[in-house]
Amino acid sequence: MWFAAERRGGRRWIVPGLTLAVGLGLAVSLALQDRLGAGLAALAVLGGYAAHLAYRRDEPALPVSAAFGSGHRARSHLRAAAVTGDVLVAVVVGAVVVQTLRGGEVAPYLWLAGLAGIVYTVSALVAGRGV
Repeated sequence: MWFAAERRGGRRWIVPGLTLAVGLGLAVSLALQDRLGAGLAALAVLGGYAAHLAYRRDEPALPVSAAFGSGHRARSHLRAAAVTGDVLVAVVVGAVVVQTLRGGEVAPYLWLAGLAGIVYTVSALVAGRGV
């Protein structure tokens, strides 16, 4: 009996790549409208979001930490917290894109996106050390 190697490698890069492509397209479109600053800000936010998605693409499941206890309730709580964070980050990224396309104020959303990126990075570094 012959088993073929699983070929999923390319599919894991589709969403991060598409997110970065949208950021590049948005930046070019806004640069052509003489709104280079807004285009670079949108590219930075979407590039950061693409990096976040790329970092998590190999994550098979959520780890359970001692902070949430143990067992089914702990896994449910951790998963709910992670999904809530993912949805809120997606909404902030979407708000940056919409406000940029509208020509509206993006600064409050940029601060939120930056804060989300910093908090995620720091928490991933701390959790990676087993603290």
